[in-house]
Amino acid sequence: MRATFRSEICVRSAARPAPEASALCASPRHRTKAKWRAYVGNAIVLALLALSAYRSTLAQSQSKSPETITDQLSTEERVGKPGWWPTKGTFRHDEFVGSAACAQCHFAIAKTQRESEMARTAILAAQSDILKNHTLEYKLGPYAYRAEVRGDRAMYEVSDSVKTISGPLTWTFGIMMGQSYFFDHDNHTYLVPLTFYPERQAFGFTVDQPHNVPESLEKALGRPLNEEQIRGCFNCHTTAATTDSHFDPQHSMPGVGCEACHGPGKSHIAAAITGFAGDGQKHILNPGTFKPVDLIDFCGACHRTWWDVTLGGLSGPKSLRFQPYRIENSRCWGKGDARLACIACHDPHKSLVRETTTYDKNCLSCHLQTAAAEPTAHHPGKKCKVATKNCVSCHMPQNIVTDIPVKFTDHQIGIPR
Repeated sequence: MRATFRSEICVRSAARPAPEASALCASPRHRTKAKWRAYVGNAIVLALLALSAYRSTLAQSQSKSPETITDQLSTEERVGKPGWWPTKGTFRHDEFVGSAACAQCHFAIAKTQRESEMARTAILAAQSDILKNHTLEYKLGPYAYRAEVRGDRAMYEVSDSVKTISGPLTWTFGIMMGQSYFFDHDNHTYLVPLTFYPERQAFGFTVDQPHNVPESLEKALGRPLNEEQIRGCFNCHTTAATTDSHFDPQHSMPGVGCEACHGPGKSHIAAAITGFAGDGQKHILNPGTFKPVDLIDFCGACHRTWWDVTLGGLSGPKSLRFQPYRIENSRCWGKGDARLACIACHDPHKSLVRETTTYDKNCLSCHLQTAAAEPTAHHPGKKCKVATKNCVSCHMPQNIVTDIPVKFTDHQIGIPR
C-alpha cells in the first residue's frame, strides 16, 4: 500500500520540474507532507459532498420546499463568497468611515435611516431612553431584580435577601419588538433574563429564557453567553464589530448603519471625491440590484434565511420570528417574485410602517381587483373573495410566539381556513 501511494505521488510529480519531482520521490518528509495534503484534500471534498447530500435530503424531506430552494443559501455559505455580505468580518476596520460620512452626499436617506429602528437597535445601556423612563423591578421566587439609570451608568442588581450581585449594564439590543440587556460579571457576559416590551410597556421574560425559579443567585443573573452568541448579537445589531476577522465590539458603531448593509465605504467615498463617481459604484454594494432570492438571503443574514432556519432546526411555531424563511414558504413566492422581496414592502432607510392598509398596493400589484378579470403573467393572483383592502390583516395575521409577549406579523402568506 505504501509503495502504491509513493508511486502515485511520483506520477503526479512528473509534471513538476525534474529536481522537485526527484526530491519528492526520494524524501520521506516530503512524502509525508504530500500524504497529509492528499488526506486533507479528500476530507474537504467528502465534507462538501456530505453537506450537499444532507441539504438535498433535507430539502426533499420538507413537504413544502420553495421552488427556489436550489438558489437559496445559508448565511455561512454567503459570507464565504468573495465581496461584502452582512455579518462578514474580514474587511479592515479603517475601511469603514461611519454613516456621517455617507450623509455628506446621501443626506435625505441618511437622515431617515438614522431615525429608524434599525439604526437604534443597539446602544450603550446608559443611553437607553427605555431604562431612563422605566425602572426594572421584578420578583421571581426569592430573587429581586432591579435596573435603572443612575447618573452616567445603567445599574443592574439581583438579590436573594442575603446577598446582592450588582454592577453596570453594558449594552442594550433591540428597540421595537423588545429591548434586552448585557451584564458582565466574573469574566462572563450574561443576557439579563428580563426584557422590556414596548407593546406591553412592561418587562417580561427574555426570549428563550426559562420561566422557572433559578437554582442560585449566580444563575439568577441571566443566561451566560459564549463568544459565538455574543458575536452574533453584535454582528447584527451594530456595524463593524468584527473586522480583520477580529471581534472587537468596543470599537463597533452602535446600531445598523449604512455600512452594515452596503459594506465599508472608504474606497467608494475616495472615488467620489476624486471625480470618479461611476468607478465608486464598484466599491459599494447596492442590494436593490439583487435577484429576489439573493435579496431575501441578504436580509436573512440577520433575520434568518430559509436554510439558516432549516439547518438550525428552528422551523415550527417560533419560526414566525424569521420573516425571510416564512416568505419563501409562501405559495405566492413561486419562483421568486420581486414583488415579494423584503424591500418591495419595507424601506430599510425608514422606520417600519405599522398601518396595515399601507401594504394594500403591494398585494394588488399581483392580485386582480375584479372577479371578471383573468389572471395574467403580470397579475397571477385571483381577486380576493372578501375584500381588496386591509389584506394583511387576514392573509398575514399577527400572532404571539411561544413565551414572547409580542405579536409578530406572519410573513407566510396564506388563506385563512
